[in-house]
Amino acid sequence: MTHGPGTGDAGDGRQGRLTRERVLAAALDLVDREGPAALTMRRLGAELGVEAMSLYRYAPGKSALLDGVAEALFLELESHLAAAARPSAASGPALRAELHRIALVTYQVCLDHPEGTLLIFSRMTRVPLARRPPPVLRGHERVLALIQDAGYDQVHSARIWRAFMAWILGYVSVELQAMVDDPSEPDPAFRLGLHRMSFQELPTLRTTAPALAERGGPDGLTIGLDALLDRFL
Repeated sequence: MTHGPGTGDAGDGRQGRLTRERVLAAALDLVDREGPAALTMRRLGAELGVEAMSLYRYAPGKSALLDGVAEALFLELESHLAAAARPSAASGPALRAELHRIALVTYQVCLDHPEGTLLIFSRMTRVPLARRPPPVLRGHERVLALIQDAGYDQVHSARIWRAFMAWILGYVSVELQAMVDDPSEPDPAFRLGLHRMSFQELPTLRTTAPALAERGGPDGLTIGLDALLDRFL
């Protein structure tokens, strides 16, 4: 991930001095409202009330801005998780409870920012570990330290971390899948566009589609997480 050359204050926007965090938060807000295609230096500068050139201190171009949107998501996640300190020695039920909390907060942040979350899958997964931004690395550290504090060695904690992250991100990706074909259509079948799918070829998918269109929600997340943790803890 490419970072700008500075992270301090530089320049005045509509709401005071710019910081990297402010720039990335504004980029995330713009992506949430209008999608990644709307994010340009000129448009973001207008949102912040500054010249586009002043943003190059924080990101050298649109590609870095898109990476920064993913970083902003992790900053928000970190802020929510910091609201309650993790247990100093989480074992047994305490470990499971804290992993539940991290999973649920991650889920909510992702659903609050669906467009930004898609950038995690399209961009962040290609960034090598050592080049990921500090908020991402601190998130990895949080979970690994939590597991190892409970007495698991490095090899087993890596297995748990990998399964934990795969479940959360996989679950979120399914929750965010586009399902509605015509939002203005009141009839559920036409709303989902089931008439476009062959009943002869896809009978099970067609009849199950209305259930698939309903999000699994936090309950589905934690039920699956418990099943996974039962295997590892």
